[in-house]
Amino acid sequence: MSDDQNNASPAPDNAGGLAARWRLARRNAVRIREAIRVREQRVARERPPLRPGHRPQDILAVLLLTVGVAVIVLDIPTYPWLRSLPGEYRNAFAAITDLGKGHWILWTTGLYCLLTLALDWDRLAFRARMALGAIWTYSAFVFTVVATSGAIVLLLKWVLGRARPKLYQEVGPVHFDFMSFKGAYTSFPSGHSTTIAALATALAILFPSYRWLIAVSAFWIAFSRIMVGAHYPSDVIAGTLLGMSVGVVIARWLAQRRLGFVYDESGSVRPLMGRVSFRASARALWRAMTGARPLTKRGDVPARETAR
Repeated sequence: MSDDQNNASPAPDNAGGLAARWRLARRNAVRIREAIRVREQRVARERPPLRPGHRPQDILAVLLLTVGVAVIVLDIPTYPWLRSLPGEYRNAFAAITDLGKGHWILWTTGLYCLLTLALDWDRLAFRARMALGAIWTYSAFVFTVVATSGAIVLLLKWVLGRARPKLYQEVGPVHFDFMSFKGAYTSFPSGHSTTIAALATALAILFPSYRWLIAVSAFWIAFSRIMVGAHYPSDVIAGTLLGMSVGVVIARWLAQRRLGFVYDESGSVRPLMGRVSFRASARALWRAMTGARPLTKRGDVPARETAR
């Protein structure tokens, strides 16, 4: 057999491996869709009422009040005040402000969900399957919260067309050019603040013991948008409320279906997997990744064969 034939022979195996992974991904996607469909029947029977403060009219009232006060009290004096500060303040906050961009969140969570969707979950050991499944569920939750809030804020930005602070001297702090579709008129709401608030809300629900640390960290990242001169305070407040609202709504939607979340006795949303179970599963997954224990069940056939 010639060298050319030897070099060309692995191609069918690679193609077969990709086809097998694609079949596994489709099968797992069908399973996820079926799980959601089955749980929809229970939602019709069990729909706990929204608590005061979580209802749409309550959120809208808080949004109108806080944003309106911020426009009158904070937006007008903010730009002159920022110009009076030394440039070191702007440089310091510029170092953290890009943490509010959504691409790094969407890429990490999205890639994990896509790659693990192509796994043969039936072959995984019980603890490894629990750990990977929990990470998949909560990664998908974070991805959905950030992507949904990002889409909403982009729509609002382009429709409302509020002038950014850099146009303060030309048009003032409350100038709107509806449907202008210009980058200089996309100040309201703040996209960075929406993203970081959505992420912080999701993480606070997942890790309630660290909610105050998460909230304070998110506050400074959102506040940096004011300090770098990219947004007015009302833009940041509106974006923060939007991101938080989307996170709570999606978490409640999942809790109603017991998909990664449940309601506790007080009606709050909490992760379905407890701390003890998650630690045990994470420890088992780590041991499997380091070779201390098998990742798959003993005696299983290769994934390519099981997918056929």
